Amino acid sequence: MITNIDAKTLQKMFLAGAKNLEAKKEWINELNVFPVPDGDTGTNMTLTIMSAAKEVGGIENPDMVSLAKAISSGSLRGARGNSGVILSQLFRGFTKEIKEFDTIDAVVLANACERAVETAYKAVMKPKEGTILTVAKGMADRAREVVLETDDLEYMIDEIIKHGDYVLSQTPEMLPVLKQAGVVDSGGQGLMEVIKGAYDAFLGKELDLTIVGAKAPSGTVTVSADDIDTADIKFGYCTEFIIMLEKEYDMDKELEFKAYLESIGDSIVVVSDDDIVKVHVHTNDPGLAIQKALTFGSLTKMKIDNMREEHQERLIKDAEKVAAEQKAKEEEAKKNEPRKEVGFIAVSIGEGMNEIFAGLGVDQIIEGGQTMNPSTEDVLNAIDKVNADNIFVLPNNKNIILAAEQAMKLTKDKNIIVIPSKTVPQGITAIINYVQDLDAEANKENMIAEMLKVKTGSVTYAVRDTVIDDKEIKENDIMGIGDAGIVSVGTDLFKTTIDMISKLVDDDSEIISIYYGQDVTEEDAQAVADKVEELYADVEVDVNYGGQPIYYYVLSVE
Repeated sequence: MITNIDAKTLQKMFLAGAKNLEAKKEWINELNVFPVPDGDTGTNMTLTIMSAAKEVGGIENPDMVSLAKAISSGSLRGARGNSGVILSQLFRGFTKEIKEFDTIDAVVLANACERAVETAYKAVMKPKEGTILTVAKGMADRAREVVLETDDLEYMIDEIIKHGDYVLSQTPEMLPVLKQAGVVDSGGQGLMEVIKGAYDAFLGKELDLTIVGAKAPSGTVTVSADDIDTADIKFGYCTEFIIMLEKEYDMDKELEFKAYLESIGDSIVVVSDDDIVKVHVHTNDPGLAIQKALTFGSLTKMKIDNMREEHQERLIKDAEKVAAEQKAKEEEAKKNEPRKEVGFIAVSIGEGMNEIFAGLGVDQIIEGGQTMNPSTEDVLNAIDKVNADNIFVLPNNKNIILAAEQAMKLTKDKNIIVIPSKTVPQGITAIINYVQDLDAEANKENMIAEMLKVKTGSVTYAVRDTVIDDKEIKENDIMGIGDAGIVSVGTDLFKTTIDMISKLVDDDSEIISIYYGQDVTEEDAQAVADKVEELYADVEVDVNYGGQPIYYYVLSVE
């Protein structure tokens, strides 16, 4: 019988929980109700807990205070997406309780579980049952019952897990959308994997608790020109790309990938960080490197240069380095300037969207949006760079609002106003309706009121078969998604887009703004606009390049 958990054991338990979640990440992603190819629950929760695990793993002689700080601070700053933010809040409440004790016994564990749930529920403005919150509450309730029966932690944790699994199995009965899709809540499943991994470590099972440290801050990867040896050029093409990991990719896979690249080229740099891998190789057949990389996931930021232009490439890199240094100096100089009254931060999802926000006066743009939800720390870093007393933050995604609000609470020297924009078109409308003569609070009310008049639609493809909103969806079908769910499904991009727009337009509609993505040509976007103008002669249609990945079109109807 085990009646206490010391700090060293808790450290192992937390790392094991993190590793188990990471191992089950893709499976948890597949539980998402909407079959869209964007930032998913498993990914967001994994990035959140791994942010804390990197700090926890670095403590040589842990005590409860140091562990509590590392778990709470690391997960808080690394929190991504709603599920990640809620997970960080569960950790925050749990650690507030345990840091007062040298060891954890049954009573402390029950109290910590209860406090974790209280903290998480308070962090969510409108808690919804049938989610990770419900699963956490069920486990806390069971802990409160078992502590009256025994002080044996092995029995207690086992009972907590059994009840958590039961509550999770009931989530489809609480949320009809889960039942229709035939899945349990993905956030709740993620939480159970954390607890089960921690229990394995508690039982003394042999586990790999190695946590790979971050290669670069804020989820970015950098490769210095000095890391790439171009003195002896044997191969014709300099090939660079980033792999957005979708399949298993561990140290063994990385070594195997590097060995393959060495067989077809040289000057190889492979840098892995969380869910992306930055690749650089000189080869005579870039296609071979690309085909191999595609076995791990989708590719982005692809660049293939002829090595005969190496000197020009070096000059460009040097120029970029100088430009980056100049930009850093300018940002530092801005910090030393007198503060302006108002600044703006926006989360964006594509090159064209970035330009639109910059043209509207946004000071800092956080890239990521739908395909990779920015963390609380990403928002904090942007806030730090805006030298203003009042800063409006536009999350432009419902899954980023909580992270932005968390950053707001962590900022003490500036007044942060989070406008809860759920889409990029809402964010654009909000900032357009900022009125200079109004104070921050009045502007907040006005911006929210105006953005809520906007109807938003987006068009993407399904990554699996499912049934949702009473619509049968097959893998690779085109889906038109409105503010309240999927409104149109088909196999033809043009027809599905027009069908979705027809369901958003009404007699009061005046303007339709179409933002086409990186996988759509300007001609195809204009063809959609021409058809819309033909169908709705009284409505003004505006076409813009958004450059967003994953989503063929993002549009608004006002």
